[in-house]
Amino acid sequence: MSVAGRNVLIADDDASIRLVLSQALAREGYQVRATGNAATLWKWIKEGEGDLVLTDVMMPDGNLFDYLPRMRMERPKLPIIVMSAQNTLLTAVSAAEHGAYEYLPKPFDLDVMVGLVRRALEGKKDFNASNQQRKAEKEERLPLIGRSLPMQEVYRTLSRAAGFDLTVLIEGESGVGKKLVARVLHEYGRRKSGPFVTLSLAALDPRSLDQAIEGHNGIGLFAQAAGGTLFLDGLADAPMPTQARLARILADTSGPKSSMGDVRLVAASDRELKGLVMNGAFREDLYYRLNVVTITVPPLRERMSDVPDLARAFLARATKDGLGEKALDKSGADELETWSWPGNVRELENVMRRIAALSPDPVIGADTIRRELFRERSQPIVTGHIGQDDDLETVARTAISKLIAQASASGKSMTDLHESVIAAVERPLFELTLRETRGNQIKAADILGLNRNTLRKRLALLDIDVGRGKA
Repeated sequence: MSVAGRNVLIADDDASIRLVLSQALAREGYQVRATGNAATLWKWIKEGEGDLVLTDVMMPDGNLFDYLPRMRMERPKLPIIVMSAQNTLLTAVSAAEHGAYEYLPKPFDLDVMVGLVRRALEGKKDFNASNQQRKAEKEERLPLIGRSLPMQEVYRTLSRAAGFDLTVLIEGESGVGKKLVARVLHEYGRRKSGPFVTLSLAALDPRSLDQAIEGHNGIGLFAQAAGGTLFLDGLADAPMPTQARLARILADTSGPKSSMGDVRLVAASDRELKGLVMNGAFREDLYYRLNVVTITVPPLRERMSDVPDLARAFLARATKDGLGEKALDKSGADELETWSWPGNVRELENVMRRIAALSPDPVIGADTIRRELFRERSQPIVTGHIGQDDDLETVARTAISKLIAQASASGKSMTDLHESVIAAVERPLFELTLRETRGNQIKAADILGLNRNTLRKRLALLDIDVGRGKA
């Protein structure tokens, strides 16, 4: 569709943003009108101007969300894209509830904005304003915290999916907060007044699944969750016979005479199910029955800018729970961002609660954080063994810390520390992989994800005899 004659209305109190957006859209051939206040935008809309609106939330003369219902009533087919620098779940949910076509968190890529405008004007997304009647909840009651870009994608998908009864699959590592995401879908959706029922499928055998479905005294899971949400947790750990039985149950309950009743399904997995399907570890029919809408929750290491806000929220929660009142200073927040958090948000919460309960310091700084994390992560090495649940990074961090301390104490140079550590890790990695492939370098390169020539060069540099890998 030609953009000639298509008029975009821009409203933002920042003149530089209005200029940049106007220029970007003008280059694409759109006609643009821009204003710095909500009243002028509302006047234009009432006069029938504009084919699309691109507007900030906070304006000098009011909050755009106060105008949105009137705008939707006046021009129900007018796409309104909401921009905001207040990148929280509340903003995304509020935008959807008030009838916005899309929510665009600042800062954003101009190409993304232009593409969104183009799709909106081409009508490639069905507009739905059925959530306008719901009231926005206070932000402090929202279970999800974070303003990072990865979390913005989660919020945007959540805000769209909450208003529909589509089945949702939530994927993410252990400890990222998948159940909290499921809770948001329930509490901000049409079924928030109904029950939220959880069934853990991890290690559940088919007989136990049938017993759970049938329930006691004839009141099974579907009856318990009627009018609400049934949350299926631990999908990746469900045994194959249980997967087969669940697939049959869901197939039987998907028809017009469904015994499932009025229930929304939300499922969660700590591993990517598509990969498990490809490896034969998860049933394809069950995957496609559950994978209608997918929400991927990022690990904490991919949203490190959220760590200080999360840590302070956990300290505040600990105070309410009577564990002691503590404050986190900047040095403490900076120190938290240097750790990779293999246990994700759950690990961070446990650390902050432990500090709140045990630390005598009212203000938590870098030294307190460092002592707690080193004590926790170095303990297996100190006791003379590596625990079964210790991840590779924890072991490596402890070993490298010990190596640095020894070198410092002896006065030895550490100019080649990086190469020494890499070589120490690569040698057992390559040798064990070659043993697994019986010396086949092509297979080893595929397993390692390396170019074959790169692998050969590293083997030669480390003087690794390929013959050692052969059985």
